[in-house]
Amino acid sequence: MGAQDPAGGDSLPGVSGELDIDAMISRFQARARAVRQRGIPPIEGADRKRFIDQARIDYLDYAMIGDSEAKLEDGILTLRIDLRPRPPDGASA
Repeated sequence: MGAQDPAGGDSLPGVSGELDIDAMISRFQARARAVRQRGIPPIEGADRKRFIDQARIDYLDYAMIGDSEAKLEDGILTLRIDLRPRPPDGASA
């Protein structure tokens, strides 16, 4: 974890100058694909359900960030995520 900043949140000093936002978004897209493509291990019952539920949550988290529009302004990273349903293929927005 980073150092505490005066406002009470975690701080990552100097990261904004090193951050490659496009690469970060690409990594989240790759993680979402990996979650979708990974198989289910040979587990049964409640453990199987927990694994599937966690995979669903992991995919949702990674996919949302992977679909986001990112902007870094004055050291603040903003992710804009459109949660509106996408129109069906061929329909105009």
